[in-house]
Amino acid sequence: MIYTYRYRIDRRTWYWTLLYVVAYLALGIGLYLLYEGGYFSAWFSTSIGALLILMALSIPRKLVLTDQTLSVQCLLDVTELPREEIATIRRVEEEELHGIIPLFGGCGFFGYYGRFFDLKNFERLTIYASEWRNMVEITTIYEDKIWLSCSEAEQLIALLGEEPTSAA
Repeated sequence: MIYTYRYRIDRRTWYWTLLYVVAYLALGIGLYLLYEGGYFSAWFSTSIGALLILMALSIPRKLVLTDQTLSVQCLLDVTELPREEIATIRRVEEEELHGIIPLFGGCGFFGYYGRFFDLKNFERLTIYASEWRNMVEITTIYEDKIWLSCSEAEQLIALLGEEPTSAA
């Protein structure tokens, strides 16, 4: 059986995305006007353009749950997690979302994805989310923590909690 959960971008994420785009455009235009198209403004524009493209390619699109794997499908990347490597799954409470800072990844540009650090528990997390709520925490047998946003979080938890059916 295959279940697909599409990511839904919430209003907060849209605001952050708009803020990023406006700030980068303002900086790029400001540097172009101040340095009259010099080396620094060209370097900045190229670097920011490449950064935005790399971030856009990592935007999570959907979760696909099969009998063998849970995969997070981004625009370019697919992260697969075998079901037998999932040790626990639980809902993330609202209070736990405070104190999470990005280490490497996107924070608000069409979602939240990459490596983050939890200041409360002093641990590293991997997050694939399009909204900053409805989070589910998956702990692997290797003690890695992965947070996913899913509007049908309870259904995902129930399905991952069951024993997968064997493939015929």
